[in-house]
Amino acid sequence: MLERGKMDRGIVEIVDTESLVPKDHLLRKIDAAVDFNRLYEMVEPLYSEDNGRPSVDPVVLFKMVLIQHLYGLPSLRRTADEISANICYRWFLGYTLQEETPHFSTVSYNFRHRFTAETVDQVFAWILEEVAEAGYLSPKAVFIDGTHIKANANTKKQIKEQVPVASKHYAKELMAEVNADREAHGKKPFDEDNDEPPTAPKKRKDNTSRKKLARRKKEKTRIVTQNVTDPDCGLFVKGSHERQFAYEAHTACDSHGFVLETVVTPGNVHDSVAFDEVYDKVTKTFPETETIVADSAYKTPHICHHKPGRLQGIQKRSQDLHKLSLQRAMPPLQRLRKNRTEAYLEGLRRAGR
Repeated sequence: MLERGKMDRGIVEIVDTESLVPKDHLLRKIDAAVDFNRLYEMVEPLYSEDNGRPSVDPVVLFKMVLIQHLYGLPSLRRTADEISANICYRWFLGYTLQEETPHFSTVSYNFRHRFTAETVDQVFAWILEEVAEAGYLSPKAVFIDGTHIKANANTKKQIKEQVPVASKHYAKELMAEVNADREAHGKKPFDEDNDEPPTAPKKRKDNTSRKKLARRKKEKTRIVTQNVTDPDCGLFVKGSHERQFAYEAHTACDSHGFVLETVVTPGNVHDSVAFDEVYDKVTKTFPETETIVADSAYKTPHICHHKPGRLQGIQKRSQDLHKLSLQRAMPPLQRLRKNRTEAYLEGLRRAGR
């Protein structure tokens, strides 16, 4: 029999919010498995003890961000609206049906001005500790790869900016080896700030005058394309993809898929450039790491001969995965000699430098 006019609105009922949340809901499982009281120990130094207005519970702020990422909500504004209207979210945060939930700007302000990068790192390390204690972590084999994340930035709003050149990890190692060799032969070492080893002349690729190129080299700067709205992102171009401003998350995972470390860079930073920072952080936190697995973007001489006894293999994925055996790493100066560049140092000695 057809029933019409089901409009029971504005009804006053006495109800237990606990009974409104399904027994098998994901947030129930998380609430039972995680002791969120550990967060108070991490954020307590960031709050005043005896003055100021009462704050929003910091655990509530972290839970709101967790809800945003669990359910793929696009912004904190949308997250705050969904939490206000969803009974399960309110139950997870500990709010009643009529209690006002935190404003999205409160969450944004705290994560921008109160919670530091060290706070987030502590939370990340705590989660990994819980996973390791449960026996799920397996960091002997670490998988490293980068994923581009499109920035909320208009490609038409861009400017050319002159920025300092960041020295590469490999260049520092090479300079240290060269200076050690010069000191061993009684020569004055190069000044890393003002002096550089002579290099072979390169073919000019643009119409920039020689004076400008020389000045940029002396000042150690380069011209980059920056977005006016979001200057931290980088212009990403790859193959037939559309030019766009993006970030790149360089992530290291174990064989069970748990994220061990992540480093975020502008989208125009190559994978091999960010490898050293990711590698050093992972091996420092997990010294038992034996094997690094990566794709062909990381197949550079510096990475393949990284540190003796630590990097056992790199796997390249084309149609299948092929294991590459790596020789024991050698110092950068020795690699120069092996690559038939003995004349490079000999030229320096003859020039008396």
